[in-house]
Amino acid sequence: MKKWGKRIGYGIGDLGCNLVFSTMASYLMVFYTDVFGITAAAAGTMMLVTKFIDAFTDTGMGLIVDRTHTKWGQGRPYFLLGAVPFAIFTFLTFYIPSWDDNGRLVWAYVTYCLLCTAYTVVNIPLNTIVPRLTSDIHERDILVSTRMVCALVGTAIVMTITEPLVRFLGHGNEAKGYLLTMTVYGIAAMCIFFVTFASTKEVVPPTINQKHSSLREDFKGLTGQAWILFLLNLFYFSLYVVRSTTVLYYFKYNLGRTDWMSLVGILGILSGLPMLFLLPALEKRYSKRNLMFFSIALYIAGDLLIFAGKNSAACLLVGLVVTGLGIYGIFGITFAMQPDVIDYSEYKKNASVAGLIAAFQGFFVKGGMGLTSFVIGAFLKNGGYVANAVQTEKSLSYIQICFIWIPIVLCALIAVCTYFYKLDGLRTEMTLELDARRGNRRS
Repeated sequence: MKKWGKRIGYGIGDLGCNLVFSTMASYLMVFYTDVFGITAAAAGTMMLVTKFIDAFTDTGMGLIVDRTHTKWGQGRPYFLLGAVPFAIFTFLTFYIPSWDDNGRLVWAYVTYCLLCTAYTVVNIPLNTIVPRLTSDIHERDILVSTRMVCALVGTAIVMTITEPLVRFLGHGNEAKGYLLTMTVYGIAAMCIFFVTFASTKEVVPPTINQKHSSLREDFKGLTGQAWILFLLNLFYFSLYVVRSTTVLYYFKYNLGRTDWMSLVGILGILSGLPMLFLLPALEKRYSKRNLMFFSIALYIAGDLLIFAGKNSAACLLVGLVVTGLGIYGIFGITFAMQPDVIDYSEYKKNASVAGLIAAFQGFFVKGGMGLTSFVIGAFLKNGGYVANAVQTEKSLSYIQICFIWIPIVLCALIAVCTYFYKLDGLRTEMTLELDARRGNRRS
């Protein structure tokens, strides 16, 4: 029971993050344009500009974590320090001041940047802490899978109750509804981060103190395997954005299944749960590399089943479930690789750069999501897509390319990166060597 307390305590940290992150991903643009009162162009520009700011804050936070050495550990203190600012900036981001258009736009920039920074303060440590919680490889896999399940639950909560909650709390006033809803989410996230802090303990120290190293030395600590991990994050989150963005277009316009919209959304979120539950057991028997290839094959098979069985309800439903299993398999394994990559930097380069690795992961994730959203939008526009209208043959073909064929290309790129991943065979050797170094430091 004590182990599960730690597992759930760690995992729900991502539930807290996703209560706000998933809401921003799904509803923030609509809030800014329809409620806050700024143009779509201004909101889009702001979100693009903040990605560059994120790049600096993510990297800075990663370097700070690597240089943090307290009685609470390296990453754990930031769950405590970041919790309250996270709640405050969530509230302020959805607060609408009684200013003119320029004043509100400045407010939007400042509060959104502060919220993204607060998110970075809690999320980067959440990504780095697993190698410090345990050196047991199977236990690490369970921690990562628990986190992925909790993240999925957070997304499901947001997608299920946000709109009804806005209506209920606002009583017809959307501005009030969004503000109160996000206040609830912010306070809930704050309490969750306190639980994550209280439930975890960093018991595995790094084998080297990074406190006095330079930025140049930190960069030298990144291995080729780290760059493979970064590319996997880039291509996975690009795949995630393509699938989640275009699935509704495909089912609405290409298949004419408008009555399936809710079902498609639910299957998209929940179909991956069985894979996330099974991954720890599978990772005991099979290498992460082979499981990644299997997950890629699952996604492609499900994708092709949807394409070939477009006139069969059974084929479409099975295809949605199979692609869900595949995409969340890729998701879980990518994050399960991260602790091994962190250990490999200590093993190979004698460098403790967990924070820097997490920072670059975040940069590639956000870059992939932003770039892919831009490409998909431009692609649909070039195909002649018109919202809520009968689409031309060209537009339908472009939607099909986006939903069916671009994901297959991204899966191929993930497979190529996975081919060069080599840490499964080194895992036992790395553990023994790093444990020996820690023993030498203590003696």
